Amino acid sequence: MVEFQQSPDANAVNVHFSRADTTILEKDSSQISQETQVTKELEKDALPVTDRIFFIDLANKQQTTIPLQIFELEDLEELHLEKNLIESIPGDIHHLKKVKVLYLNENYIHDICEELGELKYLQSLDLSSNPLSYSSLHIISKLQALRQLRLYDANLDKFPVEICKCLHHVELLGLSGNNLRYLPKEVVNLRKLKEIYLQKNRFESFPLELCHLLNLEIIDLEQNLVSFVPEEIVSLANLVKLFLAFNNLLSVPDTLHHCRRLTVLDLSNNLLRRLPPNFKQLTEMSELGLSGNNLEKFPRQICHWKSLCLIYLKNTGLQVLPSSFTRLTCIKILDLSENFFDEFPKEICAMENLEILSLDDNQICEIPPEVTRLSNLKCLGLTGNRFSVFPEEVFLLQSLEKLYLGQDKGIKFMTLPRDISKLQNLKELYLENNCLEYLPPSIGLLSNLEIVDCHNNLLKELPDSICQVQGLQRLLVQNNQLFQLPENLDNLQKLQLVLLDGNPMTDPPIEVCSQGNLAIREYLQEKRHQKAKATKIQAWWRGQMVRKGLGIFAEIQKLLKKGKKDKKGKEKGKEKPGKGAKGKK
Repeated sequence: MVEFQQSPDANAVNVHFSRADTTILEKDSSQISQETQVTKELEKDALPVTDRIFFIDLANKQQTTIPLQIFELEDLEELHLEKNLIESIPGDIHHLKKVKVLYLNENYIHDICEELGELKYLQSLDLSSNPLSYSSLHIISKLQALRQLRLYDANLDKFPVEICKCLHHVELLGLSGNNLRYLPKEVVNLRKLKEIYLQKNRFESFPLELCHLLNLEIIDLEQNLVSFVPEEIVSLANLVKLFLAFNNLLSVPDTLHHCRRLTVLDLSNNLLRRLPPNFKQLTEMSELGLSGNNLEKFPRQICHWKSLCLIYLKNTGLQVLPSSFTRLTCIKILDLSENFFDEFPKEICAMENLEILSLDDNQICEIPPEVTRLSNLKCLGLTGNRFSVFPEEVFLLQSLEKLYLGQDKGIKFMTLPRDISKLQNLKELYLENNCLEYLPPSIGLLSNLEIVDCHNNLLKELPDSICQVQGLQRLLVQNNQLFQLPENLDNLQKLQLVLLDGNPMTDPPIEVCSQGNLAIREYLQEKRHQKAKATKIQAWWRGQMVRKGLGIFAEIQKLLKKGKKDKKGKEKGKEKPGKGAKGKK
């Protein structure tokens, strides 16, 4: 089944922007104490030392402390120490007077030292995923230049008022993964705030204070308990992205349509039945998520959004699409899975820019030939429908790269047509949960194929031609009836994963298959080596038997001798006339 990613990248707990090449400080080992010595691995990877070092990355290096020599780098501007074992921030941190970016997330820091507040040029601070004590958070309020503050997964049940009062330049505030139920009213002082991430907290209503932050562009309140969005949201004229998925919303305010800059709206997995009529005025919309809402009918308002590129309508109870749906010619990703379509919606065929289409888990029986108009379609999900035979119309989609046709319910496919070779751009083929006994030899012509998933079928053997697919990386054929593998399968140098569980394997034997890819490859190589060796021995032995005229080769020896005699007789016969002619002359 096709999987769609709806959450923005910025939702992630560890959001790091592009970094420069890593430069590690090197010093003579005699000058570094054992307690603070940079690991040998770091020294091995270190770049040549320059007079001025601006960037250091010591992320995920098992550091238990911050190396003291780092505090001697007066020009350091960016320091990455995330994913280590650091328990405290030493007071010497104040020596980094020019540092602008500091990542200390995913450590074991409990208290924030007072000296951290002296970093007057610090613009980005990440202390996420640390067991921070609330009593030391006020120190952050001293960082007057701070633009980005991330405190994801910090076990906060309230946000410090001091930070709201003092940090007037903050543009990004990340508080996802905490236990917040409300924001302090003083948060309205963060007048330059553009992005706020509050995912996975305990908010029961949309924080009204946010409606006073007129520069907000991104609000993420996914996975809370929000049941109400205030009409005051109309004041957020600069709002571009709004994430409210996985809440308890019964409705959204009609006033939201005044947020004319809105381009991304995710309302998935709520309790919505319809959208407000005036939503048709949100003409800048490019992404919409409504999956998991029991809609009464298709919301026609979105047919006015001609810039729409992505629509997620999974599990919404839809049965048909309106004819006006054809206006959405910019659609690139469309998810209509887990609905009640009993035929392939022909309106989709007008979307010539469509690249990803998921119609998994519907009741579709056939595909119309008009599907050939989808000339840019790269990914098609049709798993779990009601096809009686393999829908060969998919072979009209020459640009297809991923095809999902597993049948975990409904009629199973008995054969895979040989015309599968027409999909020359195909990279991934998913045919799990069918009744296939064989794969056609033509599958070897799919030169771009990387993944073949045929688990839970009735395959008795794999075609030798599959060894021609040099780009194959994954072969998933568990729970079939295979007893051997093609002998040249080990020639596929890019093959990373072969799953054979649940097959009556004898060649290679089950105990070899259970050891993984390397053992299977070595077994096939050794088998071929032994076969070549046996062939040479057999050829030598036959030669010996023929020459000596032994056993079944005795007759061959007689024939060879007879042939020699006959040849000599013919040569003598030719010589006699020659002599007579010479004498006559």
